[in-house]
Amino acid sequence: MEDHIPVSAPVQAAHGYCETVTGQQARNFAYGIRLLPAEKRQAMSALYAFSRRVDDIGDGDLPPEAKRERLEATRELLDRIRRDAVAEDDTDPVAVALADTARRFPIPLGGLDELIDGVLMDVRGETYETWDDLKVYCRCVAGAIGRLSLGVFGTQEGVPGTERAAEYADTLGLALQLTNILRDVREDAANGRTYLPADDLAKFGCSAGFHTVTPPPGADFAGLVHFQVRRARALFAEGYRLLPMLDRRSGACVAAMAGIYRRLLDRIERDPEAVLRGRVSLPGREKAYVAVRGLSGLDTRGVTRRRLGGRA
Repeated sequence: MEDHIPVSAPVQAAHGYCETVTGQQARNFAYGIRLLPAEKRQAMSALYAFSRRVDDIGDGDLPPEAKRERLEATRELLDRIRRDAVAEDDTDPVAVALADTARRFPIPLGGLDELIDGVLMDVRGETYETWDDLKVYCRCVAGAIGRLSLGVFGTQEGVPGTERAAEYADTLGLALQLTNILRDVREDAANGRTYLPADDLAKFGCSAGFHTVTPPPGADFAGLVHFQVRRARALFAEGYRLLPMLDRRSGACVAAMAGIYRRLLDRIERDPEAVLRGRVSLPGREKAYVAVRGLSGLDTRGVTRRRLGGRA
């Protein structure tokens, strides 16, 4: 791990637990972080396992008040981690692994408070009138994860513009989250949730929601999807400015995860109504190609060329 701090058996077991959780429950995320060296992969798995716990509370079947209580208990656990008050032999492996990660990497733990805030917005059933409103939510549940991840990745010395690295990581998180929202519109509607901005839904005649395999009568559903795809692509283009600031393997990890979602966007753009029929996903061979592309540095070099050409 960073600075090669010795790892005790209980801490190593806790990290192993988090890596198992990540591998089983986060297919796209796990595909990206496998490109990292072991210490960073373990740190990212610890962040994922804690985040997954928060998400599972929000998505579970408990009544809202019980969800709020569990989320606040999770916030208290985060405070213990912040105070370095979690023992290595604690019975909660996620807490042990995240506490170890926080000691080794300069991760901004407040980002996990933001994640809890975002899930509380879900518990309250909040909806979003405008894109600016939705951005607040996306920054909590995804932009914060980008900033936390940057604490693990670090930036390369001597690369210009690194003072904006956290901003680019945040923007990349927004791009991933908007892609998720597009992919999951039918599933979210079935759970009583609407994330796309109300003014966009009204503009394209989609205010009735997405409860069937076909769009609402008279709706320009393809227009709505294409509008959101363009917005997501602009966010990806801005967030990709982060890539040249990262070391090769961290950049490959980010390029792989983002590349998977960009290809999901391509599929959604080609067949907008596919998101109403089921979950759009990529086959394993295509994910493998994206990973190889990330390791090759093609995306990073492309960003660098555009910057040197004055277009980034």
